[in-house]
Amino acid sequence: MLIKQAGILGKITFIVQPNHAFLPLLAETCVITSDQLSFMLNYGKVAPIILSIEEVNMYMKNWLKGLTLSLALSSVALATPDAHAVDQFTDYLKTQHHFAHQHIDGADVLVLPVAEGGLVLPQKWSDAAKQIITDAVALEGFEGKQGQFLELLALPEFYAKRLWLVGTGTELERAAAERIGATLASKLSDKMNTVVVHGKDLNPNQIAAIAHGMDLRSYRFDRYKSEPAARPEYTVHWHGRDEAAAKAAYALTQPVAHGIFVARDITNLPGGDGYPKAIAEMAAEAVANYDIKATVYSPEQVKELGMGALYGVSQGSQHKAHLLVLEYQGGAANEAPIALVGKGNTFDTGGYNLKTSGSSIVRMQTDKAGGAAVIGAVMALAGQQAKVNVAGVVPLSHNLISGTALLPGDVVVTGDGTRVEVVNTDAEGRLILADGIWFARDQLKARAIADIATLTGSKARALGTDYAAIFSEHDALIGAMQAAGELTEEQVWQLPLGPYDGIIDSWLADVQNVGSPGAQAGARFLQHFAKDTPWIHIDMAANAYSTSAKGIHPAGANGYGVRLLSEWVKNYSDAE
Repeated sequence: MLIKQAGILGKITFIVQPNHAFLPLLAETCVITSDQLSFMLNYGKVAPIILSIEEVNMYMKNWLKGLTLSLALSSVALATPDAHAVDQFTDYLKTQHHFAHQHIDGADVLVLPVAEGGLVLPQKWSDAAKQIITDAVALEGFEGKQGQFLELLALPEFYAKRLWLVGTGTELERAAAERIGATLASKLSDKMNTVVVHGKDLNPNQIAAIAHGMDLRSYRFDRYKSEPAARPEYTVHWHGRDEAAAKAAYALTQPVAHGIFVARDITNLPGGDGYPKAIAEMAAEAVANYDIKATVYSPEQVKELGMGALYGVSQGSQHKAHLLVLEYQGGAANEAPIALVGKGNTFDTGGYNLKTSGSSIVRMQTDKAGGAAVIGAVMALAGQQAKVNVAGVVPLSHNLISGTALLPGDVVVTGDGTRVEVVNTDAEGRLILADGIWFARDQLKARAIADIATLTGSKARALGTDYAAIFSEHDALIGAMQAAGELTEEQVWQLPLGPYDGIIDSWLADVQNVGSPGAQAGARFLQHFAKDTPWIHIDMAANAYSTSAKGIHPAGANGYGVRLLSEWVKNYSDAE
């Protein structure tokens, strides 16, 4: 690597290994300052801070000869091996789904979906097996209600080792079918390799939904495990009325699952590895195989565009703000896009309004869940080749404390020129979203905007984890969002926007970033930047993460919002 700095000109090589994570990069010509060099040496724990040219030259000659520096071209942000994305859906899962009627002897599991009150056993099964099944059903009170499950082992003259009866109820909607799939996946052990589903009473969409639920529950985030548990490798053979239609319906779920997996990866990634630049690169890698244009705005470009609120939140961190923009064009060339804006605060200490609860701050890598949902939703829409133009805008920040961090009472200037008094540095999400919404409205000329964020504790206290809160004055957007929530079981509940006059007034600047009630203050603040563009705000605080597996979600990040947003875009576009 050739380094030029205040008269130094020479080829030098040395190693910086932050946290023992070394990612080799191509040697390039690069200009660094003394402060940057000092930071790198100090961060890598290879030397004390060095400022003078003579000391730098002497140190390099005596101590750094023969080693290799990994340095990004124009930044001191150091990448890690963990900050990467899987760009193929099939690379996430070792499981497979086959849609063809093929008799298989010796299957580990045969699954028989049973409608409520409608148990009909295939005629070809032996009388002895059918009698045992009938007796067991009566003994256990199995009626085929949704959620009921009955396992029978080693049936006589039977072509599978286990029979699972699964209740489908009277009507099997998409979300319920996905839950059934998740139940099946959770019960399959690593010793079960062959599964047959006798789905003659299911339509192709129901079969696809069950398979989708199995996929979503089978996701693992194990990159930090020294000895990760074996991932499931079963193959599911689906016997239905129309296997070709079921295969086509299942294919449409794969980009959705991929988007959810990427969103989960991004949300789960710890703050030390998942800083703004790393997440931007991760997202660009994830969408590489889709018809999506990815643009990453550097900290310098963010500043040049006048996005002072976004830049300000990260100014106390060595990892400065970035802006990620994803554009998919499935509609007419001259059609304005529908914009999705997601909060991408990659870690939140609270700034100088420091989070003082250990249980709260330890999960603050999930503060980027809204941005992750936007990335996944754009992937889902592109993968399904939706007939709509959509743009994903993800402002990425890193809210830390230092001598250069924002102070309570500071004033920042947003992209539209609004001067904001930062009354609370822990209300940073609305600051970065303000510039994201402005960018969607002013730069992308969006015809409608939905923003999504883990924004306020007030929302969590009001609605808990079963619902996200939505705020809007546009009935068409609200209706489309409520329908999407019902379909995906990512439920939403509308809260009022006003009047709440004066809720974000500031004596010092144009507006301030907090007010009461808290969830409404956040929404009113964001509404200011949407102006007359149709806009809806989703506060998903407490919806992004769970410490235990439930339904289609394993423990950890759940990818909340990917399906909600992608369905909302299609609903709203179709209704226009």
